[in-house]
Amino acid sequence: MEASCDDRKIVNMEEGYSTTNNEDINIRVHSSSVNVVDSAGDSHETSIIIPNSVGVSETAASSKRRLASLDVFRGLTVGLMILVDDVGGLCPLLNHSPWDGVTLADFVMPFFLFIVGVALGLTYKRVPRKIIATRTAVLRALKLLVVGLVIQGGYFHGFNDLTYGVDIQYFRWMGVLQRIAIAYLLAALCEIWLKRDDDVVKSKLPLLKKYQFQWMVVLVLTVVHLTLLYGLFVSDWKYQLPSEGSSASVATGTFMTVKCGVRGETGPACNAVGMIDRALLGIQHLYRKSSTFSRTKQCSINSPAHGPLPEGAPSWCQSPFEPEGILSSVMAVVTCMIGLHYGHVIVHFKEHKNRILHWLIPAFFLVAMGIILNFSGMHLNKALYSLSYTCVTAGAAGILFTVIYGLVDVCGYRRPTIVLEWMGKHAMMIYILAACNLLPLFIHGFYWKRPENNILRLIGIGS
Repeated sequence: MEASCDDRKIVNMEEGYSTTNNEDINIRVHSSSVNVVDSAGDSHETSIIIPNSVGVSETAASSKRRLASLDVFRGLTVGLMILVDDVGGLCPLLNHSPWDGVTLADFVMPFFLFIVGVALGLTYKRVPRKIIATRTAVLRALKLLVVGLVIQGGYFHGFNDLTYGVDIQYFRWMGVLQRIAIAYLLAALCEIWLKRDDDVVKSKLPLLKKYQFQWMVVLVLTVVHLTLLYGLFVSDWKYQLPSEGSSASVATGTFMTVKCGVRGETGPACNAVGMIDRALLGIQHLYRKSSTFSRTKQCSINSPAHGPLPEGAPSWCQSPFEPEGILSSVMAVVTCMIGLHYGHVIVHFKEHKNRILHWLIPAFFLVAMGIILNFSGMHLNKALYSLSYTCVTAGAAGILFTVIYGLVDVCGYRRPTIVLEWMGKHAMMIYILAACNLLPLFIHGFYWKRPENNILRLIGIGS
């Protein structure tokens, strides 16, 4: 494809995105054509495919008109996740922030949620049969939830443990895929039921008016999160350490008491996010393979890297904490809803300049607001999914998506990003096999005489 930044305008079609790559619905299609008018005023017919789905009526372009920037963005996010998982332990900048603050790794989850929202705006742009579309969305979310429970619930163990299976008493209920499933379902339901189908959108104000009920949901979720985070009283609590020689996920050792008795605390020990997870999920069902707090200054002499506990370390250093918890997932839904707005811009605005303008203004506003909130005391924090963190990461996602859109779909630079585009089209498979270590664990299962004699150990992985 020739790289040229033309100002192409598409009439009566949404430009080039088809979700059939990741859909599991059997659909019937028929061909049609539309006029495409370029900047010079010339027009030509372009073939498109219009699926006749029982639940969702979607106009999608052929592969030549597919909105490649979505796949490239998704592929870049998957690649970033693999980089963070494999190299994060060696480079603090590529590892998650120990608590307050953000690093490159802390943008991965919001980027995933953001692009899920963008795709939803295109998938459900026309919904003639809302009940069937709702059932489809629920089933997809359940499938994602089940995969997450199997992959991240504790069934698959680490490189140094060839056993499989999990004690249901210590099953982990939440995780990355579970959080994405929750955000996907709520955003999909909002898109199916909470929009005005009779409004014509030609500018920013009618766009906000058409989706005003969705923005009300965003406001309610944000208020609920802030109210619970800063309003709940957190009392003292206790947890049990793993005994020597047992799995890190099985607590059978000494009981430790954490003193709290505070309200509105956002530190590691006494925040409302952890308290809600302990109360609703059960402390034995939280993430504990490697303590979330083990790289904080209070808990590691090598902070921000892992290290021995310092002398006089607080009692909560080895306690379990769910990084994808219930209250923090509330703001994860907000990130997905912001991505949904970017999808709406694609649907209702056809000219590249209009799209870029309607993307960049809110993106820079979100980043600025997040920075202001951070310096006002509401710190950037991934574990709590703070409002400032939501704003900065969602705004950064919007800016990055706009840049990719400009390079790939406007200027046509597809060849340099062809690998990322392929990764984006197969994001779920790559995530499960690589980011969740399923492929390395499969390879690890083949050894010579002793489990230690395997290919991964030979190349220095898992040793």
